[in-house]
Amino acid sequence: MALDPNLATQLKAYLENLREPIELVATLDDGAKSTELDELLVEIEGMSDKITRRLAEGAERNERVPSFAITRAGSPDVSVRFAGIPMGHEFTSLVLALLQVGGHPSKASQDVLEQIGSLQGEHTFETFFSLSCQNCPDVVQALNLMSVLNPNITHVAIDGAVFPTEAEDRGVLAVPTVFRNGELFGSGRMELAEIVGKVDELSGGDAAARAAEELSSRDPYDVLVVGGGPAGASAAIYAARKGIRTGLVADRVGGQVLDTMSIENLVSVPHTEGPKLAADLERHMSEYDIDLVRSQQAAGLSEGENGLTVLDLANGAALSGKTVVLATGARWRTMGVPGEEEYRNKGVTFCPHCDGPLFKGKDVAVIGGGNSGVEAAIDLAGVVGHVTLIEFLDEMRADEVLQRKLRSLPNVDVRLGTKTTEVIGDGAKVTGIAVEPREGGETEQLDVEGVFVQIGLLPNTEWLGDAVELSERGEIVIDGVGRTNLPGVFAAGDCTTEPYKQIVSALGAGSTASLSAFDHLIRTSAPSDEAAMAATKVADGPIEAGDQIDVPDSVGASA
Repeated sequence: MALDPNLATQLKAYLENLREPIELVATLDDGAKSTELDELLVEIEGMSDKITRRLAEGAERNERVPSFAITRAGSPDVSVRFAGIPMGHEFTSLVLALLQVGGHPSKASQDVLEQIGSLQGEHTFETFFSLSCQNCPDVVQALNLMSVLNPNITHVAIDGAVFPTEAEDRGVLAVPTVFRNGELFGSGRMELAEIVGKVDELSGGDAAARAAEELSSRDPYDVLVVGGGPAGASAAIYAARKGIRTGLVADRVGGQVLDTMSIENLVSVPHTEGPKLAADLERHMSEYDIDLVRSQQAAGLSEGENGLTVLDLANGAALSGKTVVLATGARWRTMGVPGEEEYRNKGVTFCPHCDGPLFKGKDVAVIGGGNSGVEAAIDLAGVVGHVTLIEFLDEMRADEVLQRKLRSLPNVDVRLGTKTTEVIGDGAKVTGIAVEPREGGETEQLDVEGVFVQIGLLPNTEWLGDAVELSERGEIVIDGVGRTNLPGVFAAGDCTTEPYKQIVSALGAGSTASLSAFDHLIRTSAPSDEAAMAATKVADGPIEAGDQIDVPDSVGASA
């Protein structure tokens, strides 16, 4: 397959950063996918005199066809493998793999890089991805980097749409799904530090305890932001611009935005996608002196000594701040019916873009008739065999333009005034759902293999307990400038009583909360003299994990 000219130009420029010669070793057959892959590899070979393409022969051939390894010439231990054709969202993963195998250094933190190099034991990783999955590249890129840096680690990234039989045999019904040494390691988005910590723990290491001890030793922040979505990033940037000591702790940078595909209502940006926006937010934060604490979950909030507020983390660490901005966002709401949790990632899923290709030609159900549910049904109708949309109310709440599109599709049925009472399965995967009329009546079983839940969001506030006032819905109660009832603690974004859960409003709310925190600081105590606004950093290197390359829709977005 020939690359789009603009994409080819970008790739050729990136490949100028190769430091070591690399080989592209392909395992192919006479099939169409092998032909496409070989055309891509031949084109890449022609972009740099440091790249050689050859065909695997004999015992060197891989069991997955088509596939290819990227190997450092003369150093066979430095290698990564893709089974399939890594285009769509995985094109960035391909570029990074070429660069890192070719000796270009990673921009990951030095302590994480050292931890990767010191991991003990043999670790064989396999990641199933789909080209339309925005959550998969972070996982693929993390494990690729680990396999480059540690000879005891190997990794192959597998396109589940190209190898559907293997995906089905191994029970892969959501992506990304990662296996380690043949056993399930994890499913869903994971960041590098999180994966490294989990591998270290499985290997008997004590990295988690050491990390908790190091975090607890850090000095108090002037502003400590909890959450890395749009509200959190905005709050941290506004605080850092004031020249005060700023920290941000997040389970994942980008938050719920990472699970969003097309974004067309961010003022002044006609169109972007969630992962790209998340990368842009992180890149903007990197231009300021913000202490970013990644892959950590908040576990508690309390008043400390000397007017400080203490944030307890799930790993046992504790951070403190003179002020705190809570921006923990929200997560997908679940149905709360029997079988839902049991079959999560075994047919029950929340991301039609990521997991839809795994249900090609199958019958699925979408739960929810709002915009998200109807958009999911429309997207899935082009991939799966049949979609049944289940709406609890007697009418759908989605915009009329979406409803008209939905009604025009021949392979979609809509069931109004219907509630789902159970997710049914055979122990390994979903086989159906039980539904009944909302007002009561006879239960009916619908034979479906996938259940896409799209019924709104829940605020991520359970960890707060009664530390701050919450609404009946669990939202943090705030006033017009983001103040909570706890002095020095502010909140912003989807976790609050702000009625409009929009990216643009979260960005504004984050800046408002941060400005309010700064106002609180100057009225109660002088900010620390230590922190000063950082000079703008110049990025070192062409791209890194989390960066996005604009891939035209016509380039391999689906298999």
